[in-house]
Amino acid sequence: MMNRTFRLTGPIVVGADGSAGARAAATWGMQAADRHETSLELWHALGIPDYYLGSVPPSDELLRKVKNRGETILRETADTVGHTYGPVVTTHLSDDSPAPALIEASETARLVVLGSTEHSRFTALFGGSVTTALAGHAHCPVVSVRGRTWDLPAAGKQPVVVGVDGSPSAEVAIAAAFDEACARGADLVAVHAWEDVSASRSFGDPAGNYGWSAFTESARRMLTEQVSKFRDSYPDVEVHQVVVHDEPRQELLRWSVKAQLVVVGSRGRGGFRGLLLGSTGHSLIHHAACPVLISRTADS
Repeated sequence: MMNRTFRLTGPIVVGADGSAGARAAATWGMQAADRHETSLELWHALGIPDYYLGSVPPSDELLRKVKNRGETILRETADTVGHTYGPVVTTHLSDDSPAPALIEASETARLVVLGSTEHSRFTALFGGSVTTALAGHAHCPVVSVRGRTWDLPAAGKQPVVVGVDGSPSAEVAIAAAFDEACARGADLVAVHAWEDVSASRSFGDPAGNYGWSAFTESARRMLTEQVSKFRDSYPDVEVHQVVVHDEPRQELLRWSVKAQLVVVGSRGRGGFRGLLLGSTGHSLIHHAACPVLISRTADS
């Protein structure tokens, strides 16, 4: 029996800010709610603390305008997705800033979904994006909805891709990836890229004659061992294993062009180390050609 390491219940939570990216996230989130037979929650954060000038509170008129705008955004977003799919849609207006509000919402959520908008209040916190903040602190997986083809019929034929590195975090990612592949009726591609820097940069030999075959074989065994833990629980999911001698960031970005979803762990080791704060995680969140799921659990 597989030890489930992520929450399989709870609503799909979407951050709504009125932007095109957030509207795409709402559509993706509604499809996910429909696929997993759960409800959809639309959250808008008013960010009241951000309107204080030192200890001086914002005026009642400003607060009224901010609240009215938030209510309009939620109503319009709910109208957009609510007429298309079956799941129940509820809306939530929080006085807090975006990241704290969504972290709170993640305590009972199955997924938190955010758009890839670059210039909104949902991407201006914690020195980077709210997606990055949620990837580090949420209590459930976080999805960044990226790309322009994920909603096309052809995308349903593309695989779910998961990055694997042998770490405990990767097992959470594999579990989430299997679950998504099963719900979508998609193949699963498990990818392991086993070094960060090329041999030519590390050792000054562009030929790369270092006996990498032994490393590759070890990587294949590790990948098979981690993936095999979940096969029995998902017998209908066809799995493909890929081991490459390349930078994880580049390999997963390449796969994102031909995937309907890329799944990675919130932490890693070896080729995927520093996923949250390093180049791999940031590259996927900000440059992937398809939606990216950062797997997290309440205690990860």
